[in-house]
Amino acid sequence: MTGLVLRRLLQTPFIVLAVYTITFLLAWALPGSAVVNDEGRAPPAEVLEAMEAQYNLDNPVVFYFDYLGNATGVKWLGSKFGLMSYPAGAPIFNFGPSMRHVDWTVNEIVGSTLPVSVALGLGAITIALIFGVGLGVVGALKPNSFADIATLIVALVGISLPSFLTGTALLLLFPVLLGIGRVGAWGSLGDMFLPAFTLSLPFAAYIARLTRMGMIDCLGADYIRTARAKGASEVRVVLKHALKNAFLPVLSYLGPAAAYAMTGSFVVEMVFNVPGIGQHFVDAVLNKDLFLIMGVVLIFATLLVVMNLVVDALYAWVDPRIKAV
Repeated sequence: MTGLVLRRLLQTPFIVLAVYTITFLLAWALPGSAVVNDEGRAPPAEVLEAMEAQYNLDNPVVFYFDYLGNATGVKWLGSKFGLMSYPAGAPIFNFGPSMRHVDWTVNEIVGSTLPVSVALGLGAITIALIFGVGLGVVGALKPNSFADIATLIVALVGISLPSFLTGTALLLLFPVLLGIGRVGAWGSLGDMFLPAFTLSLPFAAYIARLTRMGMIDCLGADYIRTARAKGASEVRVVLKHALKNAFLPVLSYLGPAAAYAMTGSFVVEMVFNVPGIGQHFVDAVLNKDLFLIMGVVLIFATLLVVMNLVVDALYAWVDPRIKAV
């Protein structure tokens, strides 16, 4: 297990660097300029030139390395040894200013919005696990029954329907027609449920399918028949013997799923007016706010790699027979 963790930690910088490079090339190729306002009015040419020079927006190579050094803490570390200059009082991981939001830094935007997206994602994953595992177990216990067919239909609907359609339908049904919940509000567990439930549906559907297939395979295995022959109760057979092994594919899926959910769904946040990081990221792309785009992508990429590392470690811990490679 220690070797696995060390290998993954050594791979992490290279993976994040690859994501950073690809994102930078795509973001730099976006049309428009971050220093031009929504109406298309640009400052005088000499002012525009000075602003672009100040933020290295006139030189992609300089911007690439300068931003990478600031965001990863390399320049801060170098300043401690007198090798580089670094602004006094700047954070260790400095993602720069936002060109779109005046007087706001990317660190401040991320610090105020990322916890909201993480809370929404954790709620969505929790709901997905409860419903997905439950539906998968029910479907596996009675294959080809009405319950099993209903489970497959629910999974198919959950995967097929886009989030904006599901979210809009839930908004119309509960807050508007039934008067349950609030529209566009955020601040309580009740306000979190509808967006979290909407975000959880694709994950729950996939978890249900993985659980069902895994349970069907496990329930037909020799060790299950042995456990039943020894007089173990059906509940013990299903929950302790079958579900534990059937859960391994679900655990593998939880890595990228949890990372994606915790960084929030941009669509769900827009539909439910959730004050998460998703809306700011969409706005940054539309306005070519390079600092905010690069900062959010770096955080997302790091979170995804870390979550996959956690899942790999848990995978080997849950089933010691599996060799961590």
